[in-house]
Amino acid sequence: MLTPPLYAVREITRADPQLLWLYVIRSLLLCLLGPWFIVTLVPWYFKYRTLRYSFDDEGVGMSWGMLWRREIYLTYARIQDIHLSRGLFERWLGLATIAVQTASSGSGAEMQIVGLTDFDLIRDFLYSRMRGVEVTEGIDTADSTLSVLEELLTEVQRLRVQLSPSDDGVDANPSVPKR
Repeated sequence: MLTPPLYAVREITRADPQLLWLYVIRSLLLCLLGPWFIVTLVPWYFKYRTLRYSFDDEGVGMSWGMLWRREIYLTYARIQDIHLSRGLFERWLGLATIAVQTASSGSGAEMQIVGLTDFDLIRDFLYSRMRGVEVTEGIDTADSTLSVLEELLTEVQRLRVQLSPSDDGVDANPSVPKR
């Protein structure tokens, strides 16, 4: 399995500006129910302005908030499942929500990474790190693991040819029992 480049994931620290438009659209839809437009838009605006992501060697972090700061940090080993969802307006704006679940007692997602246009890159990166694939700058150990497995395969095939019975009816290696 090829993993996404680490440098591309580490560069993502902010949500895409399209997320603010998503919040405006959701607030306008709530306006149909009454004067809730401003009540919902102000907290979403501050969440958008303060939302930060960090992807490092150990895990993924997310923080937001002005008056009440909230921070979540999940190590890759704790991640159990990853869900990608895209609502109607998210698809229209080219966004997605990545829900990261752990084995905690709650049934919902521990972290929801919202407002990213590179959601496929992030999802693939999280899947690879969740499964324990080590990624270093510029070197993907999945590639080196693949090359080792290919070498093992050729060695096993070579041994199989050496141990197989010859065509003239005489075993090439009589000490190995036939199956």
